[in-house]
Amino acid sequence: MRHRIFFALAATTMLASAGALHAQETAPEQSSYTTTPDGKTCDGVLDTARQCIARDLTKNTLDRPYRPAGHSDGRLAGPNSGFGRRDRRLVYSTTPGGHAGGQYPGSTNGIGIIVLDAEKNYSFVKRIPTWDVPASMTPEEVAGVSASAATNMIYLSTRGRLAAFDLATDKKVWENTYTPGSCCERGQVTPDGLTLIVGSDLKDFWMVVDAKTGKLKGKIQAPASMFAHNMALSADGKTVFMAPNGNTITVGDVEKMKATKTVTFSDHVRVFTINHDATRVYANLNNLLGFEIADVTTGKVIKRIEAPAHMWKAQWADPTKRFYGHGGPVHGIAMSPDESEIWVVDNINYGVLVYDNTGEWPVLKETFKTTHSANWINFGLDGKLVYLASGDVVDAKTKKIVGFMNDEFGNPLFSEKYLEMSFSNGKLQRTVNQFAHGIPEAVKARLAAK
Repeated sequence: MRHRIFFALAATTMLASAGALHAQETAPEQSSYTTTPDGKTCDGVLDTARQCIARDLTKNTLDRPYRPAGHSDGRLAGPNSGFGRRDRRLVYSTTPGGHAGGQYPGSTNGIGIIVLDAEKNYSFVKRIPTWDVPASMTPEEVAGVSASAATNMIYLSTRGRLAAFDLATDKKVWENTYTPGSCCERGQVTPDGLTLIVGSDLKDFWMVVDAKTGKLKGKIQAPASMFAHNMALSADGKTVFMAPNGNTITVGDVEKMKATKTVTFSDHVRVFTINHDATRVYANLNNLLGFEIADVTTGKVIKRIEAPAHMWKAQWADPTKRFYGHGGPVHGIAMSPDESEIWVVDNINYGVLVYDNTGEWPVLKETFKTTHSANWINFGLDGKLVYLASGDVVDAKTKKIVGFMNDEFGNPLFSEKYLEMSFSNGKLQRTVNQFAHGIPEAVKARLAAK
């Protein structure tokens, strides 16, 4: 009898202990667990009745180690993670898009738009076909590139045609030559993304084009600026600066499609940029390592910024020496988005000059070497990276080369016509201006912080 009582008591005790242990395992302590509303992703664990129950990580012990688990549905971890990844930051580089000022042939990278992943060390993504050119002919060089979030298209101009490609499908949407022999040079898209302003093929007018259809809306005549080449568009899209292969830039009213004034420099204008409110023009010139600054209101040059003489004058004056860079000491100028710096290509020493632009006038503060003749400079979307036509990617703060762009065959990617762009689900969200102008919001933020 006593044995039966003993075993009954023992069994009761064991069942009670097991029940308590089970309760401890299945009923989470209030201090160790948290519950979030439906729709929130929890790192860690159980999804019960569409509620996330997350274990307190402070309870991680050696006898019971714990760390957050992954999830089979990558979409729950955000747009930049897992299987659901749909956001991308890419560089679209058009080819042939330059020839390193003669240092390398323009055909180095073939024909098309080469797309690189800016978030994965500029790894190759794909090549988008553009023109079908017979092998027996030299392909036309891309003269300009721009893109519109409103139309979700990228636009390529050559001296022969203007074409639009859908960024969601990579297919050509339209192509136009306009009046034979009149198309096309560098262009830009208005802020609303619906209109293109593009130069004629070395003539004295610029064309205003519907960005959706390619239909010609009209022309802006610029008789003082023959041989259309580079251009700039003000941040508000109301004013266009039309530069020739010559000394005089014509300023035009976009809405009225009419020239309003001219700005004349001391020598042949090459690459140029403008500040955030379009009151000043900063232009590279022939026979100058540096740039001139012009006041738009007066149309006069107000400052000449020249690199120290010892860096270039004796070399440039020596007729036995050849320099790559479109026939000049410099071909490339860019303003940081907040206008705190101005970067200038140095084709005498094959590098870049960086000027501090926070004072009354720009002051040279440092230089650095590039891997090849650069010939074009553009800032990336966030202003932290700078892209060069030499294929170099430079950290804007440290001035160090932090990346390099190659095509799918490993060849250095030489192009002066490229854009960094961000996408979400195949839709263009943001892009940069190929002429690297000052951006009003960035300038305002810098001045406010100061």
